[in-house]
Amino acid sequence: MTSSTSARRRCQLASAAVALLLFTGCGTSTPSQSIGTPASVNATARASVPASPSDSAVASAPASPSQDVMAASAPVSISIPSVGTQSELLSLGLREDGSLEVPPDGPGAPAAWYNGSPTPGDPGPAVLLGHVNATDGGPGVFAKLRDLKTGDLIRVTRQDGTTSEFTFDHGDQYPKDAFPTKAVYGNTEGPELRLITCDGYDPETGLFDDNYVVYAKLLA
Repeated sequence: MTSSTSARRRCQLASAAVALLLFTGCGTSTPSQSIGTPASVNATARASVPASPSDSAVASAPASPSQDVMAASAPVSISIPSVGTQSELLSLGLREDGSLEVPPDGPGAPAAWYNGSPTPGDPGPAVLLGHVNATDGGPGVFAKLRDLKTGDLIRVTRQDGTTSEFTFDHGDQYPKDAFPTKAVYGNTEGPELRLITCDGYDPETGLFDDNYVVYAKLLA
């Protein structure tokens, strides 16, 4: 998913808003990345994010009676011990044109929480975005998502000092032009987590044609 070539690789990711959007951004010396984003507008930057759901889809769903939930608190960092991933988290929203704000894509750039989604531990899917590669051709913060296995822990530290722990359920790869917004951003019975990055690099175009989405559930 990364490359040592000097070709600029561009990617797009997906997020959530009133309509489905597409957010872009990627790094130099690496393939262009795309991640699912909200509404129906394409905004270009160095990297891209996948489309996201409408406000109604992103709204927090009622928690399952048997599922413990946590009080709302913004996330500040993420750790995935099994693959050595650790990052502070930015808080990103939407631009005036409805497109998702773009996380930085340089070496060591952090992941970001889409602040239109629930906070991790709150009912519904909390959405975190990160690049698969960096501008220098090295790995991005979410370069190892495909290495996750069922049951692997994903820890998110929150502003109130608490930590929400999720377990990896599964991951899916989606074409960026057929991103399943409702499946990724839609309401869930209990607290869940979505990690989104780019995938499907095409060396002929220098673009990532797909997004890879991790689905995780709050540890009971």
